Amino acid sequence: MNDKKLTIYHNPKCSKSRETLSILAENNKTPEIVEYLKQPPSNQALSDIVKKLNISPKELVRTADQAFKDTGLEIDSMSDSEVIEAICKHPEILQRPIVVCGDKAVIGRPPGNVLDII
Repeated sequence: MNDKKLTIYHNPKCSKSRETLSILAENNKTPEIVEYLKQPPSNQALSDIVKKLNISPKELVRTADQAFKDTGLEIDSMSDSEVIEAICKHPEILQRPIVVCGDKAVIGRPPGNVLDII
């Protein structure tokens, strides 16, 4: 997978995100860094990530975080497209970090998950 584009959806304030970035660096990988709080992914980008992760959009939401609770979203009654739209509007509720390599992706919780796709 060395020739595939590598992207990390990164929050520099998150320790897991920083650890994942360090693991990539230790393995001589230089990803494109997307600070998703400054540059939220588009609906299409999030839909693609969900497919690559092979999860439901609801699994991309940090439901235990206060930031999610503050949105007042009722995620259980939302459709997949509504969840993706909500993440685009509230990127702070996105699981992090997410690393995408070619047609695969992982959530870096724990950060060592990234080793599965590089």
